[in-house]
Amino acid sequence: MSDILKYFRQDRLPHIWCPGCGHGTVTGALVRAIARLKLDKNKVCVVSGIGCSSRAPGYLDFDTLHTAHGRALAFATGIKLARPDLKVIVMTGDGDCTAIGGNHFIHAARRNIDITTIVMNNNIYGMTSGQYSPMTPKGFLGTTAPYGNVERTFDLCKLAEAAGATYVARGTAYHAQMLVDLCEQALTHRGFSVVEALTQCPTYFGRKNKVGGAVELLEWIKDRTVNSKAAAVLPPEKTAGKLLIGELYKNPQPEFCDEYDKVIAQVQRKFDGFRGGVRGCEQNSD
Repeated sequence: MSDILKYFRQDRLPHIWCPGCGHGTVTGALVRAIARLKLDKNKVCVVSGIGCSSRAPGYLDFDTLHTAHGRALAFATGIKLARPDLKVIVMTGDGDCTAIGGNHFIHAARRNIDITTIVMNNNIYGMTSGQYSPMTPKGFLGTTAPYGNVERTFDLCKLAEAAGATYVARGTAYHAQMLVDLCEQALTHRGFSVVEALTQCPTYFGRKNKVGGAVELLEWIKDRTVNSKAAAVLPPEKTAGKLLIGELYKNPQPEFCDEYDKVIAQVQRKFDGFRGGVRGCEQNSD
């Protein structure tokens, strides 16, 4: 336990998340993965945007940055380019990441920059009173959808893969041990890695949709998911309408900072050659 606690700002605890919220479970999974890897606290930077999920870095004893709504990945990209030696982690939510931050998410994936992104998906905007998000299932209620959401959701993991992320996984607050393993794999992957963590919001999503409290929501999440390894051998009717969990995609590709360094080196060689040519001209003129 001491190995875990040293990564927390204990004077900031207890946290302000609602009773039964799954964000603590997801944060705990990430910290346990960091502890397993024995990462140097001074070499980790955690970035967040705005939302319930984005409160997490305030409790973590790393260099942390609490940024603007939807812009966590933009800030994280700047940090990684300036300090490629750091392990940069983004903690974000379904509203923060997939709505206002959706374009940043797509292009961070396209660049394959070495950032680990943990998306806490509780299917609703929790901090701002329960508006529906891009991840709210069709027909479900929110404060901005009092008669049911008419919009379709999309599969965030498929989007990440299509956009260019080279490690993609999905876990849940119910399958807590699996989530630790997935976070560990994401942290060790060089490139843009995404872990979507399905989590519960009893205060807004559970109450408004009469799903129940934390326990009932965890059961609801469990019933909506199936392990990707098991799904490979199950008949289609057993997996219809369910979300796959586990490691979904891994395809190492050249990382953005590494490729950018090559461009810098190329320009430097040309510049050095130009300076050498100028010196030669000056000597000849003498």
